[in-house]
Amino acid sequence: MRKRSHEPTAARRSLTSRRSLASRPSPLSQRSITSRAVVAAVSAAVLGVTALTACDASGGNSPGPKGSTAPAKPSPTAPVWDTSPRSVAAVGDSITRGFDACSVLSDCPEVSWATGTDARVKSLAVRLLGKSRAKTHSWNYARTGARMADLPAQMRQAGAVRPELVTVMAGANDACRPTARSMTPVARFRTDFEEALRQLRRAAPKTQVYVMSVPDLKRLWSEGRANPLGKQVWKLGICSSMLADPDAMDVAATSRRDAVQERVEAYNEVLKDVCAKDRLCRSDEGAVFGYRFGENQLSQWDWFHPSRDGQARLAALAYRGVTAKEPLV
Repeated sequence: MRKRSHEPTAARRSLTSRRSLASRPSPLSQRSITSRAVVAAVSAAVLGVTALTACDASGGNSPGPKGSTAPAKPSPTAPVWDTSPRSVAAVGDSITRGFDACSVLSDCPEVSWATGTDARVKSLAVRLLGKSRAKTHSWNYARTGARMADLPAQMRQAGAVRPELVTVMAGANDACRPTARSMTPVARFRTDFEEALRQLRRAAPKTQVYVMSVPDLKRLWSEGRANPLGKQVWKLGICSSMLADPDAMDVAATSRRDAVQERVEAYNEVLKDVCAKDRLCRSDEGAVFGYRFGENQLSQWDWFHPSRDGQARLAALAYRGVTAKEPLV
């Protein structure tokens, strides 16, 4: 009886031993599991480093200075240029007043490229607002003979009516002085233009500004000198720094005209540069300076200021620049 009682116990031990061996992984299986665990750990580490590198490269989630985890501040969005402003004010000089376009030595603002109502000119205001609205929602503060030093006062007037757009065309009279030596210094020209924009921004911070470049005065001399009547009018003192002794081609006369031309080009660079620093200002990128005014575009009285046709060409250039979705280049 004792011998029988021991047999089941031995059988149970044998079965338990076999189960224990079966559940214990073989040396080969252990190595395989260990290898997979190492690979997984290394892969996770590599992926982690790659993710950090990618974040640093994109900048979206990269840490700030000194290990800060705060996201970088987004850059301010540039304001969208409104291509259809509903009111227009103009500042500047005799060109914007339509000087010598209708009669000799007199203003004719109704043909102004900026705010005029003449059907043949079709001014910027008329193109943007329509003729009836242009009569009530456009203002011309330009003055014949004005220089850049006069622009801050004009800008204060323009800012007072809070227009959606202000056009600027000034600088020709800073170059058109009795002599080349008396031209406005470039540094002073810059200071005056900067002050003009500050005056506008104090009253009308959201008003857009469109700046027209100074015309190519040397080209106007070249075109106008072919007309005897025009040259007689020039003797009255119109832009003497460029137009005096129009037929003289000696070294002194040529150097004088070149000096005036260089000053005009410098003024245009200032206009472009200062305008670029104002988030609501656009320049014409030299469109007016580069336009080749011919006989039909010049006044029949002084062969220097724009005629009706010349005013219409200026209006078309301005309209193209104002209504472009992106600044002209």
